[in-house]
Amino acid sequence: MALQLIGAGVGRTGTHSLKIALEQLLGRPCYHMFEVLQHPDHIAVWQAAADGEPVDWHALMSGYAAAVDWPPASFWRELASAYPDAPVLLSVRPADEWWRSADKTIWAVSRRPEPDDPTMASQMRMVKSILAARFTDRPFDEGPSKAAYAKHNAEVRASVPAERLVEWQPGDGWEPICNALGLPVPDEPFPHVNTSAEFQQMLGLLES
Repeated sequence: MALQLIGAGVGRTGTHSLKIALEQLLGRPCYHMFEVLQHPDHIAVWQAAADGEPVDWHALMSGYAAAVDWPPASFWRELASAYPDAPVLLSVRPADEWWRSADKTIWAVSRRPEPDDPTMASQMRMVKSILAARFTDRPFDEGPSKAAYAKHNAEVRASVPAERLVEWQPGDGWEPICNALGLPVPDEPFPHVNTSAEFQQMLGLLES
């Protein structure tokens, strides 16, 4: 089955909560950076994409109902072309909030020395390659990082037709997504997971 929704919002814009919500709504897995951890064979595919090589998006996304977060968010144009009937979801938050969250979580991990484990080392190189090619080669510097974040969001808004684009912020809940997918709104709270503190605890950035 084809992707039913393409997430163009970068990491730390509620993407883990979106993954859980979309899996509940659509009944199939939603691609997210966590999927790369579970499928190490995908690392080489994303590295090829970062290097500008052709990728079989339908093969990579086989079995998934949606895709959010990095790395898919960096290739939203390609995914939107491969799945022309899927709405494009741009998850956002104010730039200052986004930077504070990213700096304490994903950037903190990415600043670490390359791990000894070859799979984790390959994943870290892949992530940095995608950031350099599709975001900024200075993601750990506040000014360039926030500028890249604003540019990314502006390009999505300018490029995706209004009738296809769904802009969503954490706190907006189910309704914008359900309306775009033509699905009823669940009678339960929208998931809220992977706060900065939870992320830091999970990856050992905080003392337990």
